[in-house]
Amino acid sequence: MEVYQGKASFKGVAIGRIAEMKKASTVVRRMHVDDVDAEFQRYLAAKEQAQAEIMELHDKALKEVGEAQAEIFEVHAMFLDDFDDSVENIIREQSVNAEYAVATTGDNTAAMLAAMDDNPYMQARTTDVKDVADRVIRDMNGGSGDGNVFTEPVLLISDDLAPSETVQLDKSKVLAFVTRGGSTNSHTAILARTMNIPALCQVPIPKEADGKMGIVDGFTGSIYVDPDADILEKYQQMAEEEAEKQRLLIQLKGKDTVTKSGKAIKLYANIGGIGDLNFVLENDAAGIGLFRSEFLYLQSEDYPTEEEQFKAYRTVAEMMAGKEVVIRTLDIGADKQIDYFNLEKEENPALGFRAIRICLTNEEIFKTQLRALYRASAYGNICIMLPMITSVWEVEKAKSIMEEVKDDLRIHKVPFKDVPIGVMIETPAAVLIADDLAELVDFFSIGTNDLTQYTLAIDRQNQKLERFFNAHHPAVLKAIQMTIDAGHRHNTWVGICGELGADPTLTETFVRMGIDELSMSPSSILPVRKIIRDMD
Repeated sequence: MEVYQGKASFKGVAIGRIAEMKKASTVVRRMHVDDVDAEFQRYLAAKEQAQAEIMELHDKALKEVGEAQAEIFEVHAMFLDDFDDSVENIIREQSVNAEYAVATTGDNTAAMLAAMDDNPYMQARTTDVKDVADRVIRDMNGGSGDGNVFTEPVLLISDDLAPSETVQLDKSKVLAFVTRGGSTNSHTAILARTMNIPALCQVPIPKEADGKMGIVDGFTGSIYVDPDADILEKYQQMAEEEAEKQRLLIQLKGKDTVTKSGKAIKLYANIGGIGDLNFVLENDAAGIGLFRSEFLYLQSEDYPTEEEQFKAYRTVAEMMAGKEVVIRTLDIGADKQIDYFNLEKEENPALGFRAIRICLTNEEIFKTQLRALYRASAYGNICIMLPMITSVWEVEKAKSIMEEVKDDLRIHKVPFKDVPIGVMIETPAAVLIADDLAELVDFFSIGTNDLTQYTLAIDRQNQKLERFFNAHHPAVLKAIQMTIDAGHRHNTWVGICGELGADPTLTETFVRMGIDELSMSPSSILPVRKIIRDMD
């Protein structure tokens, strides 16, 4: 028996045969060509085929794993468009084959992204660039299947997994994901959370493990290869216990989230787009506590129009059938960059031009979104939430712009509702002036990810600082308690929409603090409901 240790991306236990992800060969050799025009045309033909394949993957992902996961293929398409100039230049200047030009362009682009220390999101796209380059090269050579067709559910092992690879997998045949690279915030980890299966990353498992029996422990980050009888029995029992827990949790669907003493808590879901609604309804969320509207911008090549946004917000409002839908206004900047916004490079983007600061500076962008939100409010129970608030004047200015938008809608006889307005509490400044803010809004939602980052002065994207980043730090918990108390002094309800909202070790603490609402990934709702219902 061998045991290999990595990092747990998602909890759970899985037992089965280990299967190494088979990668299609894209070995490229540099060759001289005489007809550079014909060679470039060969590239363009392959590119057109690759674009069609990418859009097919986008549509498949949209149906299977939701809009938030499908948007990565929009990024793939953009990368592919950016290849043209470099590929043509290499072919014509060096008189070389298109495969070599594409591979070189992919390598150069990946190296450039890897060097972007100030932009972790783009750093993480190196795998995507290589995946796009490999796809074009395969298409130039007639294409080839990846051979990843399994007759039984497996523990899938790979150096890393590109989004296009995970989308093409038969999800019913995957028990767990294990990668030698990657991170706990990778696409694979996010997909595992959506599929509710264990996942490990940074595991030094050899390729020789392929075909052997294995056990993935998503609680400790371990994988056992050829486990002995005692270990196998132990984990079989653990897997049965986990399965039984899931069966019991399903029985909680439709039940109230209330403690034995009668304290009711609203359990809401965090989503990135329309495609995630199925998971919200499937897991019996009482509402949506965080609709990340920036995904409408991230998946677009230009500013989304009022009509495009209206359709998305209206769909969510209608699908939730009267349940509360909290939509956060545009929150880009820091780790979420969008090219067409033309944001200048900043030394410290987390402390820079982002979120509400962009909206109050570019009022027309803000007004377009607000018009769409107010129009959609006529079709459901929408709330508007402002991110990254640090002062009273920001809220007053935002509300003033909202009044202008509502006046315009009245003039044009467009129906809308006066929706509740809330702010995210994610900076120490917001905590300290929470009493003043509470007089202006209807609710608070605590963004614990950024609140922890700013309270501890630690970049949450910096892997070197992982051991210093403590979301359970007494200062963070004290800030949460101060916010709850301030909100309640002014009859303002208070929720949590950051990662801590789904942390089962803090659920009882938050309830005893007096929290009114917890918003989390859909798969966490029933487990948290059980904890609350078991409380006195």
